[in-house]
Amino acid sequence: MKTTALFLALATATSPALAQDAAQAPWNRSVPASHLDRVYAAEQFSNTVSVTDPIDGKLLGVIRLGDPQPANFSPLYKGQVLVHGLGFSPDGKTLAVVSIGSNSVTFIDTATNSVKHTTYVGRSPHEAFFTPDGKEVWVTVRGEDYISVLDPATYEETARLKTPGGPGMTIFSPDGKYGYVCSSFNPELVVFDVASHSIVGRVAQPSSFCPNIAATPDGKQVWYTLKDIGKTVVIDAKAPFATLKVIETGPITNHVNFARTAKGLFAYVTVGGLGEVQVFRTDNYEKVATIPVGRLPHGVWPSGDGRRIFVGLENDDGLAIIDTVTNRLVGTVPIGQAPQAIGYVANAVPQGDGLQNLQPLGVSGQTTKLALGMGGKAVTSVTLFDQGLIQILQASVTGLMPKHPYQLVLAANADGTGEVEPLANFTTNPAGSAIVNATGPIRQVVQADAPSSRRWLAIREGTANAPGMLVQVQQP
Repeated sequence: MKTTALFLALATATSPALAQDAAQAPWNRSVPASHLDRVYAAEQFSNTVSVTDPIDGKLLGVIRLGDPQPANFSPLYKGQVLVHGLGFSPDGKTLAVVSIGSNSVTFIDTATNSVKHTTYVGRSPHEAFFTPDGKEVWVTVRGEDYISVLDPATYEETARLKTPGGPGMTIFSPDGKYGYVCSSFNPELVVFDVASHSIVGRVAQPSSFCPNIAATPDGKQVWYTLKDIGKTVVIDAKAPFATLKVIETGPITNHVNFARTAKGLFAYVTVGGLGEVQVFRTDNYEKVATIPVGRLPHGVWPSGDGRRIFVGLENDDGLAIIDTVTNRLVGTVPIGQAPQAIGYVANAVPQGDGLQNLQPLGVSGQTTKLALGMGGKAVTSVTLFDQGLIQILQASVTGLMPKHPYQLVLAANADGTGEVEPLANFTTNPAGSAIVNATGPIRQVVQADAPSSRRWLAIREGTANAPGMLVQVQQP
C-alpha cells in the first residue's frame, strides 16, 4: 500500500494535536507535524540514509554514505559499510549515523543533508545517542566492551566507559540523569550516572541479546527488547531499577518506542518474525492491538505530536506508518535497502525545501521477495537486495526448532530434492528463529528460465558434514 498526501492530513488540521510529553525521550518536540519534519532511516545494504516527508508520505531522496557490494570490498574503499544505527541531537540539527562494518559515526546536518564529519571508533559500534543536554554522544561499541563518549563539537573521543562485553544500546532518562545500557552479548543491563560516568545500577537480563532500549517520556519506565528469546522487558527507571514485567512478544522482537494518545501512554514493539507491531499499555502492560505491517519490521519511532508511528520494514524496503488513534496501518513508503534504526526529527528543515545533497534510490530500490515454508504455508521471508550483478540475500527464518543447526540451500527441484548446494549454515535462537545472510547472483538462479539452471531455495536440518531432512522449501 502506497501512501498519499491524505494519510497525515489530520496532523495539520485545526483540531488540537494529541501531544507527546515535552520530555519525550529523546526530545521529540510536542508540535503538530509539518513539512519541516523529516523521517530518517538507516539502511544497511544500500548504505544510505533515506529522508521522508511525513506529511506527504513521500521519499525525498537518500543520503548516500557508501557503495554496494562488491565495490566496498576494495582495500582503497573510503565509504561506509552496513549503515545501521541512528540518533539525533536535542536541537534536531544533527544526525549521528552508525555504520557497523566501517566502525564509524557519521554526523549529518539535517538542514542540508550534508556530512559534517565522520569519527571512527572501536569494533562494530551499534547505536549512538546524544545526552539530553547535547554535550556528549554515547556510542555503544558492541564488538568490544565500552561506550565511546564523543564531543559533538570537536567529534573527538573524550572517554571510554567500561561495560559488560557487547553493549547493545544506550538510552537516557528524559532528565538526563541516567544512561541505561543493555547488552547484546551478556545477560546484564547497566545504569550509568551521566554526570560522573559511573555505574550506579545493574539489572539481570533474561537473555543476552538486547538490540534496543527506550525510556518512557514520563521518566518512570525503561523498556528493552530481547531478540533471541522473543521477549520485551520493563524495568523501573529509578533505583534500584527493579524488573517490573517480562512480556512474551514473539520471534525476532526488534525495537520499542512510545506514543501518547487520548487513551494513555502506549508502547509499540516491532516483532520481526511475525511481521507485526504489538501495542501495550504502559500502566498495566495489557496488549491492546496487533498491527500487521509487512516483512521483518525493525526500527520504530513516533512523530513529534504522537499521532503517527513510523516503522522500518527490513525485508520490504519500506517505511510503514501507523495511526496511533486507530492503531491501523495507513501507508507504506518505499525507501532504501534493509532499513534498521528510524528517527523522526521535528523541524529538521526550518527553511527551504530540504532537498540539498539528496540522491535517488537507483539500484537500491530493486529487490526480489520470496518465501519458504511447507504445504503452502509461508513462515520464512526472504529478500534479495540488488547490488548490481549480485544480490545480498536476507532470510527472516521462523518456525524451526530452538538452538538447532540448519542450512539454507539451493535445491535442484521445486520440492527441495535432487542436488543441493549449501549457501549458509546457521543455528536458531531459543525462539526457533534466525536472520540468515548470503551473497551471490542468487536472483538469476532462482528465477532462471531454463529448467537445467533453475534452483529453489530451501532449508534443511544439520550441517554440511551431517545433512538432515528438508524442513522448508520455496513457496510459489
